[in-house]
Amino acid sequence: MQKCGMIILALLICLSAQAEAASEQTYQQSLHMAATGHEAESIAALFAAASVLTDHDIWKARMQAAAILLDMKRERQAAMPAEVEYRDNLALAAGYAREHQLPAAESSRLAVLLAVIVPGAGHAWQGRMRDAAAAAMLVWPLLILTLWAARRKMGPVTVFFALITVWLWSGTVFSAMSLVERTSQAAYMLWWQGLWQASALPGQPW
Repeated sequence: MQKCGMIILALLICLSAQAEAASEQTYQQSLHMAATGHEAESIAALFAAASVLTDHDIWKARMQAAAILLDMKRERQAAMPAEVEYRDNLALAAGYAREHQLPAAESSRLAVLLAVIVPGAGHAWQGRMRDAAAAAMLVWPLLILTLWAARRKMGPVTVFFALITVWLWSGTVFSAMSLVERTSQAAYMLWWQGLWQASALPGQPW
């Protein structure tokens, strides 16, 4: 009888270990999906896997916390969801969010306006002097050539220079705008990575 009880206990321990290994594997695979840009699928997989685990399973709490933090990243949220119960990993993340505010995102409107008015000014406003110099060197010579040709009423030549000038100028405007957005995105990612690391969740989904 005692031997039979030991065998049953050993089987239960083995099954428990296998279940934990399966949960960990699902978790790691979901993080890999998020790291490769499939965040929506990763979030869905984590929530689905967590739903079949018991409330006392540590991987259930980890999966739910990971899914919530990944959803924050996908939506670029700066505040923890109000309806979530903060405990374990999420409590640690919430503490980080309270103590480390996300830097305010800069608007690209001013950079675009400056770049439209003066070629290179949008980059200079961001402190990117090399980019500002490159933008100015691309646009200003052709702008001068366009005005020179227009003053001499050179018709097709004026149109040719004007089209190239508008093409290059619009490119520098788009560049100034995208640099602001990329800087804002980079600032958010640094903040969010700190949020994830503060939560003490295993793995890195980036």
